[in-house]
Amino acid sequence: MLKLNNVEVKYSEVILVLRGVSLQIKEEQIVCLLGGNGAGKSTTLKSISGLLGSEMGYVSDGSIEFNGKRIENGNPEKIAKMGITQIQEGRKVLEHLTAEENLMVGAYLRSDRAGIKKDLAMVYDYFPRIKKLKKRVSGYLSGGEQQMLVVGRAMMTNPKLMMLDEASLGLSPILVREIFDIIKRFNRESKTTILVVEQNVRVALEISDYGYVMENGKIMLDGSADKLAENEDIKEFYIGLSRLGERKSYREVKHYKRRKRWLG
Repeated sequence: MLKLNNVEVKYSEVILVLRGVSLQIKEEQIVCLLGGNGAGKSTTLKSISGLLGSEMGYVSDGSIEFNGKRIENGNPEKIAKMGITQIQEGRKVLEHLTAEENLMVGAYLRSDRAGIKKDLAMVYDYFPRIKKLKKRVSGYLSGGEQQMLVVGRAMMTNPKLMMLDEASLGLSPILVREIFDIIKRFNRESKTTILVVEQNVRVALEISDYGYVMENGKIMLDGSADKLAENEDIKEFYIGLSRLGERKSYREVKHYKRRKRWLG
């Protein structure tokens, strides 16, 4: 469905952020892209959705294919019409609109009224809390409610590929679990392909079929989610567990950084 082949991204003509990224996502999969701050995860999503241009960035080399069509450096609206939806980091609700009006913005490019009505009911089934607050101005919702709202708004686009950027950021563990369980359910019931960018490695691997680990603009490791969850480097440096399953302190993790196999 989606293929990135040796993709490089530059900002302002000189700042090289992605350094030959290659990855593949098959239909109906959930794939996670893992890594720390500054690894290039968000830039990867923006290179797919066409949002680089608003930040003076562009794909300087390589190719991005979606269902066999090249889309690198494409128009964001045309890419959205192809079925690619990105949920950006930071819970970007339209604060002056009600919750339901926000959801309907997601259906702006659609003309199938029956389908829109059906999907609105689906979103309310996934997020009953949002249904209760549908007439509430979105700016007055809590952080967790706003995150539910932007996920629901993305669902309303009827996406073929839905991309989430740090959906767990700033949320309590209970809310993170609730939202990611719904994302998994949505994938299973709607057959929608999902790409998840996350620093919460544990929850991302739990819902994913496959994963990629990114550092310094490069893919350093990939494999099935089960395999990555058992990888000693992933446990040590991203989940913070020792080989005995004990949680390590930040000081210890920092000390062990030079032992990463892919940095050798």
